[in-house]
Amino acid sequence: MIDRYSRPEMSSLWTDEAKYKNWLKVEIAVCEAWAKYGRIPKSALKVIKKKAGFEVVRINELERELKHDVISFLTSVSEHVGEEARFIHLGLTSSDVLDTAFALQLQDASDILIKDLKAVTKILKKQAYKYKDTPMIGRTHGIHAEPKTMGLVFALWYDEMKRNTERMKRVREVISVGKISGAVGTFANVPPEIEEDACRRLGLKAAPISTQIVQRDIHAEFFITLSIIASGIEKIATEIRHFQRTEVLELEEPFTQGQKGSSAMPHKRNPVLSENLSGLARVVRSYALPALENIPLWHERDISHSSVERVIGPDGTILLDFMLSRLAGLLEGLQVYPENMKKNLWMTRGLIFSQKVLLKLVEKGFSREDAYRLVQENAMRTWKGEGDFRELLAADKAVAAALTPGELDECFDASADLKHVDRIFERVFS
Repeated sequence: MIDRYSRPEMSSLWTDEAKYKNWLKVEIAVCEAWAKYGRIPKSALKVIKKKAGFEVVRINELERELKHDVISFLTSVSEHVGEEARFIHLGLTSSDVLDTAFALQLQDASDILIKDLKAVTKILKKQAYKYKDTPMIGRTHGIHAEPKTMGLVFALWYDEMKRNTERMKRVREVISVGKISGAVGTFANVPPEIEEDACRRLGLKAAPISTQIVQRDIHAEFFITLSIIASGIEKIATEIRHFQRTEVLELEEPFTQGQKGSSAMPHKRNPVLSENLSGLARVVRSYALPALENIPLWHERDISHSSVERVIGPDGTILLDFMLSRLAGLLEGLQVYPENMKKNLWMTRGLIFSQKVLLKLVEKGFSREDAYRLVQENAMRTWKGEGDFRELLAADKAVAAALTPGELDECFDASADLKHVDRIFERVFS
């Protein structure tokens, strides 16, 4: 478990204490089902529910000798319950308990991640509306393209995180599957109605069919979803890192009183939070591959998936929980510099309006090819430093013959590019 990134609510789900509590929930749910169908005396069930417990220290002590975690757990529980413990684990195999309890852990982890995602989307919505009409330059290939607004950047991130919230909700349902079907999934020693009843009590669906285990494509989908969310976080972090570059400086991470940016250069204010998120996204994504490789197991099962899940279960959810928390703080504390956005918008001396001039010439009867050539020739002169784009166009005889000064001015009106921002916001936030 990556303790450095642990947050109490999430990390508490993955302690040994929490794990064994879930195992015990499963065992008791099965006992309740057996009692309902008359296999376990009601009096025995009452004793089991009253006395059932365990001690982590004792389980660890037993496991050093027995080399089997479930048997060690059952032994500790038996020491608490006494004679009626003979009804516990009736007809079950270890994976009946392990996989069903794992589903409970993933449900709880999903609930926390959904809460995290909702917090992030709330902040993004607030920032989107705050900067809805703040003009800036849009970039493609890292090169100035056409005007947009800072609010559209936040709205885009919001829309993706909203999709991620829905993904997390869907995958919570996907992993809410248990199985109580015995050693090879044939219900040889425990009937299907016991599985259905126990899973219902636990808030799970019974797997329609299983081997000794719940099939691992279910869990792979969960970890792939974590990877998608982590990649979305990195997308935001990467963009912030670009916006914070000295020659851009349109956004900047919060820089707190007393913070140091460099051991050598006192002037540095580095995007360390975003860089941290970019790095951690690689780790979370890396867990998708072993989850996929857990799908093909030998026959009714082998145990190769177990060691993998003991790592990627806690680490994947703890890391993503941390990342979403860090992202929320980063987004809320972002420093936004509208004046730098305005300066950068006009940095290329009007080149960003080339398409509008092109379309206006086509409207006047030019072929697209001739209009493109005419506009590009003047644009290349501006790139070379020969003058302002609008002035060069106005001095071009072919352009001047087609467009009046007023029509040319209209092409260089940045507000015209932003006339549909309200409509976009309605589509995103309605």
